[in-house]
Amino acid sequence: MSVELSEIQEGNYLEIQVTGKLDRAAYELFLPSVERQIEECGKIRILFAMHDFHGWDAGAMWQDIKFDVKHFNDIERLAIVGEKKWERGMAVFCKPFTTAKIRYFDVSEIDQARDWLAE
Repeated sequence: MSVELSEIQEGNYLEIQVTGKLDRAAYELFLPSVERQIEECGKIRILFAMHDFHGWDAGAMWQDIKFDVKHFNDIERLAIVGEKKWERGMAVFCKPFTTAKIRYFDVSEIDQARDWLAE
C-alpha cells in the first residue's frame, strides 16, 4: 500500500495527510518541511490526518522517535485526525514525547481540528 502525503503550510501551521503504511522513505518526504517550518516560525501547530492508515514500519517509527527527541518543545499543538479507535490511542501514546497539547478528532471533525489549531 502506498503513502500519500499532502502538505499545507501557512505560518506556523502544517497539515499532513497520510494514507497507507508510513515507511522511512515517506516519512523523510515531509520531515524537511516540518524542520524548515520550525526553523522559520519557532513553535508550530500540526494537523496529522490519517485516511485508511495502517501505521508505521520499523524505519519510520525510528525516524519518528528521533524527531520527537530533537523537537520535544517545538510543537505547540498536534491535532490527530483519524477513523479508527487505535488512532485515538495515538494521541495518548504521543504525550510523553512532546510538550504539545494533543487532541484526537474523528475524520468527520476535521474542521473542528483546524479551528482548535487556530485558537
